[in-house]
Amino acid sequence: MYKLSLAHLYPKLLNLHGSTGNVTTILKRCEWRNITVDITDINEGEKFNPQLFDICFIGSGQDLQQEIAAKELNQQKHAFWDAAESNTVFLGICGGYQLLGEYYQSHSKDIEGIGLLNTYTIAGEKRFTGNVTAKSEFINPQEIVGFENHSGLTYIKEGTTHLATTIIGKGNNGEDKTEGARKRNVFGTYLHGPILPKNPHFTDYLIELALEKKYDKKVKLEPLNDDIEINTHKNLVGKKY
Repeated sequence: MYKLSLAHLYPKLLNLHGSTGNVTTILKRCEWRNITVDITDINEGEKFNPQLFDICFIGSGQDLQQEIAAKELNQQKHAFWDAAESNTVFLGICGGYQLLGEYYQSHSKDIEGIGLLNTYTIAGEKRFTGNVTAKSEFINPQEIVGFENHSGLTYIKEGTTHLATTIIGKGNNGEDKTEGARKRNVFGTYLHGPILPKNPHFTDYLIELALEKKYDKKVKLEPLNDDIEINTHKNLVGKKY
């Protein structure tokens, strides 16, 4: 029987917009397939051991909480780098996405990220709020849906690719039609909702990557009865705010 270990990074700090629903979705979609998932919260002052985890999740927070979380992350930067380089799956949402990049330049100060993604973010003057439909080359079906609510403008540098191309919504910066980012098994996105319940195919893709990393073999998950999830997803594709 398969087993996965998930680290929920700083859930007391970064917990806006239903972020924890993403962790619940991973847990349930594994349980329904008899895959055991052990979840460990990593909070302020607690050590992260890169050898113990197959998935790391980091949610969204406001600037003050991001600043505190950034200090925590950077104190163990090399441990997170070791995890990423061993193909541990990371998923960062909004503020967590920004912290997985190189830095976030807010209106008052620069917040240093840990650079798992070759991205940087600057504070914008306008807030992007509304439904998003985007297409990703990594998954099938390709459509990803979610709800964005951010003023940060994220730009991708060489060495990292975008997660998806926007059809509706502003995405990373409202300029280049990119949404989210990916490097190896590190993913970041601005999509709330939370994103994983609305996109079961993306959730399963992350689970498969985590299993392949842990067991060093190709894994194809058995299908679930996803009628409700798929209908919800389809009803949101192409939907404006």
